[in-house]
Amino acid sequence: MLNMELCGIKLENPLLLAAGILGTTAASMNRVLDAGAGGVVTKSFSKEPNKGYNNPTIAEVEGGIINAVGLSSPGVELFKEELSLINRERKTEKSGKNNPNKIAIASIYGSTPDEFNYVASKIGDLIDMIELNISCPHAMVGYGSAIGQCPDNTFDVVNAVKNNVSVPVLTKLTPNVTDIKEIALSAQEAGSDGITVINSLGPGMKIDINAGVPILKNKFGGLSGPAIKPIAIKYVYDLYEDLDIPIVGVGGIRTFEDVVEFLYAGSSAVQIGTAIMYEGLEIFSQINHNLIKFMEDKGFKSIDEMVGYAH
Repeated sequence: MLNMELCGIKLENPLLLAAGILGTTAASMNRVLDAGAGGVVTKSFSKEPNKGYNNPTIAEVEGGIINAVGLSSPGVELFKEELSLINRERKTEKSGKNNPNKIAIASIYGSTPDEFNYVASKIGDLIDMIELNISCPHAMVGYGSAIGQCPDNTFDVVNAVKNNVSVPVLTKLTPNVTDIKEIALSAQEAGSDGITVINSLGPGMKIDINAGVPILKNKFGGLSGPAIKPIAIKYVYDLYEDLDIPIVGVGGIRTFEDVVEFLYAGSSAVQIGTAIMYEGLEIFSQINHNLIKFMEDKGFKSIDEMVGYAH
């Protein structure tokens, strides 16, 4: 009942691990797949190693967390080994045959189209999709939102990667723009197979009133968690009206009701991240179980029937 397709790739359910959470090693990502996720998105990585910001990099706030990891990365050459160890094949109980409906999506970043293209060209045979991170709100100068806030830069990055890989490409958008539709249409025009909406909001800040300084070493970071869900839902709903490519919704998902909202708004699949801190890996199996019950109660026979239902 939960089986569906995303950009032509079959998934056993629409729940994906969001980038940045437990996506640094194959071992942790395999645990997520075993816990019931339909797929995993790696932590964003780059061409060359990048240390990122010093601790503390996470601060809990009401409604979520503010984080500023700084796009830390081991570099593509080292991370390729982790990608090769992600176990995407699962044996079904009835037939004993491998079920390839667990997918791995590589989140990559760079400062230029050539850097994105270089990283993508190194990993195409190790993953099922690529997600372009052009939307980090706390990246170094010239990275992240500096790219994704400009339609032309977005087009150039997507176009460079799409011209050199055979796997589907998702483009992860930032909410920190005046007109997200303009950015999404630019990504679609450049050939993006789908978009991911949204990256963290902000940047924001939390101050330690005893020490009198910002808690994060970087001073500011991106806000994620339940507080940003209404904004993410609104963006998904609006973009569903304008795009011809699928949308992956992300932002504050913690329950099956949240997933239903994203599907109704127009998401074909969803990503779960911050909620794992509160619910543990059991969140995937719990949501799958409750989602099936909801679909049975409401008479839905497939996920596709729910996508865009609120329209």
